[in-house]
Amino acid sequence: MDTMVDQEKDFTYRLWRYDGAPGELIPLLQSAQDHFGYIPRRAIKYISGATNIPESKIYGVITFYSQFRLAPMGKHIIRTCVGTACHVAGARMLVDVLQDELGVEVAGTTEDGIFTLFTVACLGCCSLAPVMMVDDETYGQLTPAETRKIIRKIRREEGKKKDDAAAEVAQNA
Repeated sequence: MDTMVDQEKDFTYRLWRYDGAPGELIPLLQSAQDHFGYIPRRAIKYISGATNIPESKIYGVITFYSQFRLAPMGKHIIRTCVGTACHVAGARMLVDVLQDELGVEVAGTTEDGIFTLFTVACLGCCSLAPVMMVDDETYGQLTPAETRKIIRKIRREEGKKKDDAAAEVAQNA
């Protein structure tokens, strides 16, 4: 796995060797996203200055391709299936519950940075419909109550981790 230093070197190297060839913008954007975890405004300005590609054109490419993000992702990624089997089994209700519980729209990240919510066409678990994944964990045959319970449990665990880290810092001070 690349370290942040390796990713930054790769990003800087790509900018340094940029020769204006068509098709180089996407690898530059991929390098920036690998380095930052998303593409911040300052990276767009930096790429624009190094390549003489207008920021508006860079922004257009970023918003055209779904692989690029303009905001950081949450620590936990929630993917809710909205494919046919899940749709019939009530996926829309789960999405509504998640949006309510998290306080974000689809593709949004919670203010605390813990969750990012996405919908996907299929998770390949049709027999478990409706289904969501949180990171690599799959949850099936969900009800609204079970969905809220899962999210609240993860929030509690994250809060405990934060409290434990603060206690350790205080103890070592």
